[in-house]
Amino acid sequence: MHALVGARVVIECMSSMKRHGVKEEELGLLHAAIEDVRLEGFALHLPLDRTDGSDAVEEVIGWMDRLRAARLPLHTMFVSHLRAEELARLQQQFPQTRFRARIGTRLWLGDHEATEYRGAVLDVTPVVKGDRFGYRQQKAASDGWLVVVAGGTSHGVGLEAPKALHGVMPRAKGVARAGLATVNRNLSPFVWAGKQRWFAEPPHMQVSILFVPSDAQEPRVGDELVAHLRHTTTQYDRLVDH
Repeated sequence: MHALVGARVVIECMSSMKRHGVKEEELGLLHAAIEDVRLEGFALHLPLDRTDGSDAVEEVIGWMDRLRAARLPLHTMFVSHLRAEELARLQQQFPQTRFRARIGTRLWLGDHEATEYRGAVLDVTPVVKGDRFGYRQQKAASDGWLVVVAGGTSHGVGLEAPKALHGVMPRAKGVARAGLATVNRNLSPFVWAGKQRWFAEPPHMQVSILFVPSDAQEPRVGDELVAHLRHTTTQYDRLVDH
């Protein structure tokens, strides 16, 4: 904190996520630490799921009580992953505190329709069953086209974060995807003619090579393919507002 003299500061408290933040036993040390900064408030980053049946509001109340007992300013508390009715409960119980909700997940981050990613077709090469192609000289499984699309690993194509799976169907799909990957069958994020298309081979740094079978419409150079990508890992070359 000594390097932040005069800076605007939000202090995060250690929530049940146990990611980072000040602990209850450290609150007494904050009085001296916040003397020379502009304290904007405290923050609690709460978990999305509560499989133990615990109450998010009660967790916030617990921290409000600890901060008040430590005689720390409670003018603003930043909170995440709370419903509107939960925020209303907190505001009613602590009318002197301004609760500011972090809602990025409900806005662009969690809204798959907020942003649409597209990659342009750069080249199309017809192949017949048995033709060899690519770095590893694999054989084409059937007639079709090798489609070179703008967008590779440097843009976030092919990058995937681990997911927490719940239920039988999501786990079954995960097993199926893993099984297909062992025989070099990896579904790309690019959609053509209403279907996600398979990677012909692992994506390159700047482009991806897809296999489009002959029973689909032939892609043309300049066509654009929609790509389903994670907002948090995607880097785009150009931004167009609509």
